[in-house]
Amino acid sequence: MKLSDLVNGLKIKSIKGSLDLEIDGIAYDSRKTKQGMLFVCIDGTVVDGHKFIDDAIENGTKAFLVQKPVEVPEGITTIEIEDTRYGLAYVSAAFYGHPSKKLNLIGITGTKGKTTTTYMVKSILEAAGHKLGLIGTVANLIGDEILYSSRTTPESYDLQSLFSDMVEKKVNSAVMEVSSQGLELHRVAECDFDVGVFTNFSRDHIGPREHATIEDYFNAKAKLFKMCKQAVINIDNEAGRKMVKLAECKVYTYGLGENADIRAIDIVKKTSYTYFKLITPWGSTEVETNLQGEFNVYNALAAIGSCCLIPGVTLEHVKAGLANVVVPGRMEPVVTGQNYSVLIDYAHTPDSLEKVLTTVKEFAQGRVISLFGCGGDRDRGKRPEMGAISGNIADFTIITSDNPRTEEPERIIDDIEAGIRKTGGKYIKITDRRQAIKFALENAQDGDIIILAGKGHETYQQFKDKTIHFDEREVVTELLQELRNK
Repeated sequence: MKLSDLVNGLKIKSIKGSLDLEIDGIAYDSRKTKQGMLFVCIDGTVVDGHKFIDDAIENGTKAFLVQKPVEVPEGITTIEIEDTRYGLAYVSAAFYGHPSKKLNLIGITGTKGKTTTTYMVKSILEAAGHKLGLIGTVANLIGDEILYSSRTTPESYDLQSLFSDMVEKKVNSAVMEVSSQGLELHRVAECDFDVGVFTNFSRDHIGPREHATIEDYFNAKAKLFKMCKQAVINIDNEAGRKMVKLAECKVYTYGLGENADIRAIDIVKKTSYTYFKLITPWGSTEVETNLQGEFNVYNALAAIGSCCLIPGVTLEHVKAGLANVVVPGRMEPVVTGQNYSVLIDYAHTPDSLEKVLTTVKEFAQGRVISLFGCGGDRDRGKRPEMGAISGNIADFTIITSDNPRTEEPERIIDDIEAGIRKTGGKYIKITDRRQAIKFALENAQDGDIIILAGKGHETYQQFKDKTIHFDEREVVTELLQELRNK
């Protein structure tokens, strides 16, 4: 493809050199550059790609997209634009022939529920006979093919490449988690969203490398609803009602109240399933899903609304798809062979921890044991809040480490303890997460439910000087074996 075709339509500040160059690849990492490529120089929070132009030239690259004036040798082309993050999305979509336009694309944003809702959408659309692509926190999927996922929303070039692979492999529908960072950093720019979904909103992702304020966080998510053709928005929270007013497309609302377009009534919550009557603009029916809790009713409504906006999907497909949904790391049971239960959940915010503990409390026959920590280098304000929530709801809390990153684990634990101490709830502090899980298993009683919260699908722990393998499914299995051998 000619360089001139790639940048056609971009707002260009200046051009030095020729646009009559054949481009057979795009890179935003200088180590991956070579002859025939366009190198997009990203000025990031940690690394400035403009500093690696000489390295790319040595690798044979002759075309550069930049956002600041640079000095280059004769015969090298530079195209200066306002924002190369957006530029990367623009040229990537053009390079792959705008593949998202060839898919039924559903984008899901919100603080919580994104992952579960994507898997619900996947299950419904597969019941309708679609071949699905899924992009999210746990993994990227193309049909039955599982691909590595390094971040919730991939960088724009990688995202367009994924869409292109999906189209090539005869995928006709795709669902993706759209993170606030993905929106803020233009990773999803130039994506053709048929449906945008807003699940909910609460305090999260506030920090030096994320969003400066909660207002910035909300505004980032609002960008999706200026991009999609239709929207499905939860109006049972204030942020959702605000989002409805900001949306620049046709909106369908969902919730439990009578004013919602898509709503659930007569909810019945059992240990192994949740039942509700569904009312929608497309008809009414009864729905039963194997996922527990009221929050999963909300996730189901979001999935139902978005899928029913895809041509050919019926309420029968909805019923079949929601009957048996598998979501890694979300209320995921671990087989123990004991008279107590262990559930793994990704709950890592105050609201999500409260919902998980409240849901489990509804069907627990014994005690609810809450084991969790908080991530380092992240919002400290939520730590005492989560401590208070666990102290008020759980029968016993084990405060431990999550991903401490560059912080001292004990400092994070102390922040959590400040909140739980005020509740009078019973608790213990065990810094090492494996030892904390061991303590929980050793002291579990008949009918207890142990919630391992915060890690979910993750299979690692991040420390100041290292990242270690840590899969809680494996850890529980190994510890149970150790206890049996005692």
